[in-house]
Formats: sequence, structure tokens, C-alpha cells
Amino acid sequence: MVAGYLAARIPFDRFTAAGLTVVAATLAFGLLGFVDDYIKVRRQRSLGLGKAAKFLGQAGIAILFGLAAVGLVDDLHADAISELSFARGLGLELGLFFFAFAFLLLSATANAVNLTDGLDGLASGSSAMVLAAYVIVSFWQFRHSCQVVDPACYPIQVQSAQDLAIVASGGMGAVAGFLWWNAAPARIFMGDTGSLALGGLVGALAIMTSTQLLLVVLGGLFVLETASVIVQVFTFRLFRRRVFRMAPIHHHFELMGWPEFTVIVRFWVLCGLAVATGLGIFYADFLARGGID
Repeated sequence: MVAGYLAARIPFDRFTAAGLTVVAATLAFGLLGFVDDYIKVRRQRSLGLGKAAKFLGQAGIAILFGLAAVGLVDDLHADAISELSFARGLGLELGLFFFAFAFLLLSATANAVNLTDGLDGLASGSSAMVLAAYVIVSFWQFRHSCQVVDPACYPIQVQSAQDLAIVASGGMGAVAGFLWWNAAPARIFMGDTGSLALGGLVGALAIMTSTQLLLVVLGGLFVLETASVIVQVFTFRLFRRRVFRMAPIHHHFELMGWPEFTVIVRFWVLCGLAVATGLGIFYADFLARGGID
């Protein structure tokens, strides 16, 4: 991803702070995942970093990302970036709560992709679709700027929107190339290094493009996977009963007798439907606001 982004930005004076901030967040989450994977391999055990270490690591990355977004990045509208947003800003200023929200969004997305990474190609194929959606969203913000009539309608300048489109396309291309070897039966596995990086990338793009809550729709498959784990844990601790044969939910269908490839392809279909719905909502919002070019 980084190589593709750098190649697309030659000469290097074409970088924007928004794009670099998203890339930095992606690398930071990937580094956190790498440490987790390294501990697992080094100590020959299935447990890597403890929950507290992961929490602190993700919180630190989120805070630094939030500071960069609202204070250190000069091509962002700080008031707009810290607004709660759906297809674009909703006008609800989060203030200091933005940092808590950024942590919630980034960590939730990173861990959701990590939970989805349980079958060959499932997380990588789904992430490629969501990143493809963010190529469209960010490029649309670049080509159809509403800043002529409302300077704060998007949190970023049009040049930064183009840069984010390149970041998203670099991530999509990298994941698509990885999927060639990760498809069942997989020869290469992403581990926490890849899954946390992908989740961090998607979450950072959602914040920078002012589509924070729209990510819940675009990443509907990741939401489904995470919700299945939450429901399973909650019902078992409260009632000592399991709703699913195994969580995340893709394992439930495996235990029901579905072949692995069938589960993967059907979940890809669900992901594609979620992405199409999210893009439809984004475009409908554009039309509802007058379709400004």
C-alpha cells in the first residue's frame, strides 16, 4: 500500500497532511499487530499482547490520530472533522469527546476486521470491497466539491480528498494482490499485522472523509461478525447458553455443515450488498443536497 501511494505521489511535494495521517495510522496499527504476532511466534503460543497492552496501544494511536486530524493537519477544517457525521457532517460538534469517539471507531474497526479474519480470504476480500467504496467516496468528494457554497461541508480540501482516494486505492490494490495468495486454500496469512492495519485504514478513512457512521453500513459484514461475538459472550455469561454453535458467526455456519468456500463466498455477497447500500446512501445524500458540482 505504502509503495503504491508513494509511486502515485511522485514528485513527493504532492503529499497532503490528510493522506499522510491516514497512512501513519495504518502503519501504527500494523506495527501493533506485528508486535502481537511476533510474541505469538517467539513464545510459541496462541496469546500475544495482553488485553491491557492492546487497549493502551490502540488508545495511543487513536489519540495521536485525533490530534493530527484536528490540530496538526493544516488542510483540515478542524470544526468539521470533529463533528459527528453520517454521509457528511451532522452539525453535532463532539469537542473533546471526538478523541474518545476516534478511539471507539478505530479500535472497533481494527478488532472487527481481526475477528473476521477466521477463514481464508474472508477478511481480505471484504476489506477490498470496503476500500473500493472509500476510493469512490473520497474521489467523489474531490470531483464534486460543495465547498464553493459551504467551506465546511467536507472536513478536507479537495486536494486532500484526491490524496485519500489514492491512499484507499493503494490499500485496495495491496489487499487484492494479497487475496490472490490468501484465497482458500491460503498460502499466506495476514495475521494481526494485516487485520489491524486494514481496520485502522478503513476507520481512519471514515473519519477523514466525514463518513463515520456510514462505515457501519459499508462495513456491515464486520458489524455482523462483531455483534455475533458480543451476543455469544453476553448470553453465555448471563444465561449459560450459546446462541451460536461458535462465534464469530462464520464458524457457526461451518459447524452447520456449510463448506468453507461456501461460507466465504456468501459472506462476500453480504459484504457487497452492504457496500452497495452504503454507496447508495452516500449518493442519495449528494442528490438530496442539490447535487452540487
